[in-house]
Amino acid sequence: RGSVLILVLWISIGLVAIALYFAQSMTYELRASDNRTSGLASEQAIEGAARYVSYVLATYATNGAVPLQNEYASEAVQVGDSRFWLIGRDPYGLASTEPYFGLVDEASKLSLNRAGTNALSYLPNMTLDFASAIVDWRNTNGSGAYSLDYNSLGYADKFYPFETVDELRLVYGATMDLLVGEDLNRNGVLDANEKDLNGNGALDPGLFEYVTVYSRQPNFHADGTMLTNVNDQAQLRGLLQDTFGSSRASDIMTRLGFGGGGPPTTYNNLLRFFAASGLSTSEYTQIAYAITDTTNRYTNGLLNINTAGVTVMTALFMGLGVDESTAVSAAQQLVNYRQQNPGNLTAITWIVDALGNNSTVVQALESAGRDFITTQSFQFAADIAAVGPFGRGYRRVKFIYDLSEGSPKIIYRQDLSRLGWALGEKARETWVTRQSP
Repeated sequence: RGSVLILVLWISIGLVAIALYFAQSMTYELRASDNRTSGLASEQAIEGAARYVSYVLATYATNGAVPLQNEYASEAVQVGDSRFWLIGRDPYGLASTEPYFGLVDEASKLSLNRAGTNALSYLPNMTLDFASAIVDWRNTNGSGAYSLDYNSLGYADKFYPFETVDELRLVYGATMDLLVGEDLNRNGVLDANEKDLNGNGALDPGLFEYVTVYSRQPNFHADGTMLTNVNDQAQLRGLLQDTFGSSRASDIMTRLGFGGGGPPTTYNNLLRFFAASGLSTSEYTQIAYAITDTTNRYTNGLLNINTAGVTVMTALFMGLGVDESTAVSAAQQLVNYRQQNPGNLTAITWIVDALGNNSTVVQALESAGRDFITTQSFQFAADIAAVGPFGRGYRRVKFIYDLSEGSPKIIYRQDLSRLGWALGEKARETWVTRQSP
């Protein structure tokens, strides 16, 4: 009888152990299922956020305008039991330990397909060799101007324009230190898990922060008709007469060198056109959105001086031959003017009001062989991060929206969830730690 009792006890213990094992397994499965459900909820929140951004751009980004921060929600926006954020960049470049939230204007960056070697080489941490390699990569002549050993990397040089910014990874000499710098998760702040490599107490981002391939401006009206070409004398005279009257139009045409019987004057730079026309800033503003200096339907790679940061503007100015001290001072002066005069930024001519006619920067832009600046933007980045119920299921997807053909459409989508948490400690404490059951 004692043997039977002991045997029954051992069997009972075994059954209990098996029950506990399966109970523990089901606990893990329940948590995994909950995490999967939260992840799906986050993904749906991102899809909802993408539609919301389309609405915001369709409503507020008309005629190349950049939506104001107070015109839309961008932080902890609720979608069911989930929430989403739009990870952006502070337009004034102020240092912070927490991410800034909002849309990002792609025209606030230098174009990889348009910027010259000089401008690219003046971006932070850049070298002339890598800037030359970038220009070589996009060269469409079928042969590079530099001797680069792509065969050792196992592929050939592209000899075609960049299609994405991440394509920089393929350019000869690219390193992650050069491309992302200290900002490993690309959220615009130095997080606790990111190293301050140079010990300056501030974030030093890489090249990804300053360049784009998406900036493109249409040269036609909403109905598809082309803007008035300033080199078409008949079109221009008609626009000027309708806007300012016959007498003022004749005066402007004379100043431009049109109708004098000499060789025709050609303007391939709208800032130069403004300087030669004798128009005041307020007069130019009245026709700014109706004129172009090209017959192309689009102009690629213009830098929006209403949104560009000091670093990018400095690189552009130095690329045009302006010395570093003058370029930095002018860029900071433009940012200060934007803050103090938000209502005066309609046309590119505000740069003359801010810096003066005799500014080295203004003169460099006027004498350039093409346009470099604009005050309109038609491409925006929405870097959307979301968490599901109880702060679980973190997901992050970056979208690029294009409005150059009218309605907003998504032209690029990239999953960035692999880069890890990018919403800062404040969001973690509020929506993850305190929300977990």
